[in-house]
Amino acid sequence: MRVPLSWLREFVDVDLSPEDLAEKLTLLGMEVSAIERIGADWHNIVVGELLEVSPHPNSSKLSLTRVRTGVGDEELSVVCGATNIEQGQRIPVARPGSVLPGDRHIDITTIAGTESQGMLCSGDELGLTSDADGILILPQDSELGVEMADMAGDIVLDVDVKPNRGDALSILGLAREVAATTGATLRWPDLSVEESGDSTSDHLKVDIADPDLCPVFVGRYVEGVTVGPSPWHVQQRLIAAGVRPISNIVDASNYVLMELGKPIHTFDADDVKDGHITVRTAAAGETLETLDHVKRELTTDTLLITDATGPLAIAGVMGGAQSEVGDETTNVIIESAIFDPVSVRRTAFRYGLRSEASLRFEKGQEHRMARLGADRTAALIGRWGGGRVATGVVDTQPQAPAQTRVAFRPARVGQLLGAEIQVGEQRELLARVEIQTEAATAADRIPVIAGDEPLLVEADPAETLVALIPGHRRDIAIEADIIEEVARVHGYEALEGQLPNTVMPPFRPDPQRLTDRLRAALSGAGLTELITHGLIGPDDHARLGFGTDDPGTIVAANPVTLDHSQLRRSMIPEHLRVLVENERQKTPDIHAFELGAVHEWRDGQPIQTEVLGMMLAGRDRPVSHDREPGQVDVALAKGLLERLTQRLTWTRLAYEPLTPRAGVEHPGRTAAVVAVSGTGDSTIVGRVGEIHPRLLEAYGVHAQHVIFAEIRLESFNRLIPDRLRVGRLEHLPGVERDIAVVVSEETAAGQVEAVIREHGGPNLRGVTLFDQYRGAPLAESEKSIAYRLRFEFVDGDPGDEAVDPAVERLVAVLSERLGARLRS
Repeated sequence: MRVPLSWLREFVDVDLSPEDLAEKLTLLGMEVSAIERIGADWHNIVVGELLEVSPHPNSSKLSLTRVRTGVGDEELSVVCGATNIEQGQRIPVARPGSVLPGDRHIDITTIAGTESQGMLCSGDELGLTSDADGILILPQDSELGVEMADMAGDIVLDVDVKPNRGDALSILGLAREVAATTGATLRWPDLSVEESGDSTSDHLKVDIADPDLCPVFVGRYVEGVTVGPSPWHVQQRLIAAGVRPISNIVDASNYVLMELGKPIHTFDADDVKDGHITVRTAAAGETLETLDHVKRELTTDTLLITDATGPLAIAGVMGGAQSEVGDETTNVIIESAIFDPVSVRRTAFRYGLRSEASLRFEKGQEHRMARLGADRTAALIGRWGGGRVATGVVDTQPQAPAQTRVAFRPARVGQLLGAEIQVGEQRELLARVEIQTEAATAADRIPVIAGDEPLLVEADPAETLVALIPGHRRDIAIEADIIEEVARVHGYEALEGQLPNTVMPPFRPDPQRLTDRLRAALSGAGLTELITHGLIGPDDHARLGFGTDDPGTIVAANPVTLDHSQLRRSMIPEHLRVLVENERQKTPDIHAFELGAVHEWRDGQPIQTEVLGMMLAGRDRPVSHDREPGQVDVALAKGLLERLTQRLTWTRLAYEPLTPRAGVEHPGRTAAVVAVSGTGDSTIVGRVGEIHPRLLEAYGVHAQHVIFAEIRLESFNRLIPDRLRVGRLEHLPGVERDIAVVVSEETAAGQVEAVIREHGGPNLRGVTLFDQYRGAPLAESEKSIAYRLRFEFVDGDPGDEAVDPAVERLVAVLSERLGARLRS
């Protein structure tokens, strides 16, 4: 918000420099982002009078003027190209030696063969207006020879008012803040109105169809006005505040908007049928041409100002062109209403019509401002446009709502701020922002949390005060808000720093520890981390085997696009898109992972599951001069998962066959990932396998083999022990034995390993599969599996006599349980 300092000083005495004032406001929470000095770059530019305007002898487009500036009876001859000048006008004159904005120096020059002793300035050249076609015409009573910097210069503060402080979006509101921090007295503008003749109710009737959307409507009537320009100083003040002057009637409403923060709308009363206004929502099919001359189709939840003929304005957002105040307007209806903030915000967003008025309505309005805004506007119109202000107002809700009471504990102020502020000082600080206090009663409760489910706590009345909240402070609702006001007015910078004297909370484990460790481990293994969309399309879920109406799929209520309209149930679709894009960029070798979430409806509840997704495609290792790379396979993914497990959980992984998802997972190359604890307990933590060729084809993937894995992090996290127990370290060397057993083709290697681990005895420490063989002399229904067994001994002899019996016992059990035989 742009705040001219001259305007602010009409409300409060400011003895501070602009920089000090900016610092004070910033410390109050009203950050000043810039200070602009209008006129600081004007030098030797004074008020002059046109004595003569005559045609230029050598150019039909120029005029030759004679100007006096009142400085030593000096008269200047100036060549000018403007057409809006005439004898007797007061205008800004840049004399020889003057400097204009942009470091533009003015000297005596020759134009079209005639000497020009300076320049007559337009508003654009001075940076006052955007009008560059004509000379800036000053008020006729402007004193000759006065520096323009003294007459029209000003200092403007650009203040960033926070969203919760709609009351500060006005000169009055910021003046109230300045008064609070400096101790000065706040002055209100003159709100008196000279009324005469018949009553406003004789010319205006108002009906409110929905009081929830329009709780207050105050109307006034002014007749016999003359539309014209506003007083010159008013125009300059509005321009400095960032508002374009239009006419005295419209400028009056804009002036009140900036001064009091109350949006006002003026209607040409002759265009309001029978003077009867109705505030209602739009009917289906209604349209309105707004002030920007755009015809808009209105939705049925749009609040309107209407008459018997139809819509006149979109309430709180923009007026209609039909009832716009124009040059021929003589009678004016003033609307000063309060509208529901949520309705205005949604309407302004819907039609793309955010404005200074809608911005203030969106933040809520003080009830009394409806009447004060109407009175102030009527007074200004009467003063600037003449006419008669009708007696009284039409007010649909003259009774103001009850004052809000917020109980608080003065002792709590010191606890939260870390500084002791006496109760009397707290009450005095609150009074400076117009918050009065009184003793609490037994019925008062302290609001700690606001909202739909407020939290109120009991308190001892002897230790509690009640703050009486003024109507303009809609941001104060709970005890902490009161404490913030005390700190704000006292000054955060005045609070002495100190260390906390409360008991520190106990250690809490880092919830991101697992993901951080997984990220470090997988990145260290050479994988690249992916971050993909959490929303995918219906076609993606259909390819995964989930129907269009699958009850487990969560659909976004307001998706941006169809391709991102459903929460993903698997990471595979987005990972395949990453692969396709990399193949397009000639980088088909992908070893990647992602830590993210998948979602589904389960038992009537939305469930979010954190997972580790992994995708491998292309070659299994970088190209090297001494080793030929191969293609990725499921064994590579299993190795990466086992590396993670060994590093983080001290458990081991096993794999179980499962039924693959049709068209998604390759049959025979997909398995459940099972974590096996030291006690033999097993938990399924995810799945690993190869993606089906049909799914690869559906996404346009060129790679023949794409490996995936999805691990549920919650299950994986439970495998990580809270405390690691390390057994006795062996001091004797281990002993290894290799055995190769022949089993049927249907027997899984995991079954063989499980039997070996179960019956290998207490000294068996490791079982590693290192070879598989099929072919002669074995039968077609047979295969050979070779394991390396490692035995470790803490005590006793590690010799053959301790190992051989264990191996023989294993071979016998394998033969008995699985029909296996030693391969000769």
